[in-house]
Amino acid sequence: MRKLSLDIYKKFKKNESKAGIFLIICVLLSIIIANSTIANYFNDFLNFKLGFELGSIDLNFSALSWINDGLMAIFFLYVGLEIKREIIDGELKSIKQASLPIIAAIGGMLVPALLFSLVNIGTATHKGWGIPMATDIAFAIGILSLLGNRVPNSLKVFLTALAIVDDLGAILVIAVFYTSDIHATFLLYAAGVFAFQMALNYFGVKKLIFYIIPGVVLWYFIHHSGIHATIAGVLTAIAIPANVEKRKHSPLEKLESLLSNPVSYIIMPLFALANTNIRFESEMMKGLTNSLGLGILAGLFIGKPLGITLASWMAIKFKMAKKPRAASWKQLSGVGMLGGIGFTMSIFVSILSFASPLFQLEAKFSILIASISAATTGYIFLNYLSKKADPEKVKSTKPKREPIYNAKEKLELA
Repeated sequence: MRKLSLDIYKKFKKNESKAGIFLIICVLLSIIIANSTIANYFNDFLNFKLGFELGSIDLNFSALSWINDGLMAIFFLYVGLEIKREIIDGELKSIKQASLPIIAAIGGMLVPALLFSLVNIGTATHKGWGIPMATDIAFAIGILSLLGNRVPNSLKVFLTALAIVDDLGAILVIAVFYTSDIHATFLLYAAGVFAFQMALNYFGVKKLIFYIIPGVVLWYFIHHSGIHATIAGVLTAIAIPANVEKRKHSPLEKLESLLSNPVSYIIMPLFALANTNIRFESEMMKGLTNSLGLGILAGLFIGKPLGITLASWMAIKFKMAKKPRAASWKQLSGVGMLGGIGFTMSIFVSILSFASPLFQLEAKFSILIASISAATTGYIFLNYLSKKADPEKVKSTKPKREPIYNAKEKLELA
């Protein structure tokens, strides 16, 4: 089972690296479209209604809503599967393994939210405190992968685990703080469907179809309950069985593998294309100096690395966790800089935070600038450290083998 999880992790890391680069291409394409002559046609497509209404069933939404509420629910299903797998048999399996990325992620969420709140106290944009809390896992790992073996593998594992915990934090924030009016009836229906899924798990049902179909129904009820529909993906992931016989992939691992490419190369690129269409105007630079823009810039570019590094230092200083093997404190702070790449997740939270198109546009532009700055700074800093490193000190990252017996035990055996 451990070997299977390790294989999936390696495949995941490789896939996320390529996906991050592809995502950058889609972001650039979206910005080009937004500033071209076809911008209006693209916006008309995003606002075009797709779906149907049948009696009390309402599934008639805009293309943009289908992307942000429908496809992103699949993305969160994938994220939920990752989190569950890591908790069961991965980097979050034990307190010893999970303590550093968990504590670092908490610091990387609290400090940015605090900085944003301090800058936006008493303003109309105070609700956006959740925007700088997020880390874009695909972008962050994609940038780190460009450094290849110039950074220890332990740092890549640390960043991956941190970003997964960060995603869990974002899910909780969205579920608790970014919901509209709650409709108890639909919420009750959703609870019934989730209970049914958990019952299937309890009775050992392994066929994925028996979880996916109720998951679609669950999505509909949660969408109409007032809680954001993406939470349906997480709940379905919780219900998917993970415990199976040795040497066999569990339903969880099978579904995660099936969703890997569609999420990385279809869903996230579509989200980027639909939501990064920023039209540059001369007055946009002013948005970087108002409370919203400053809060996002301070949160992502300063708060993220500060929170991750400070929380990691405290965890290691007080012996709650161990520093990643063969990694220096400077390298750890460089990874903290990459944590400031909020991008897709931050944009997603900004859409939930503000109804005003102006606030959304200003937030997106600030997120774009902050994420590019964090990616560039983190890459340059880590690359600089790799060139300054003493080759004799980094020949091998393997730990020294301890002797089987110490001197006292040898005397006793003699």
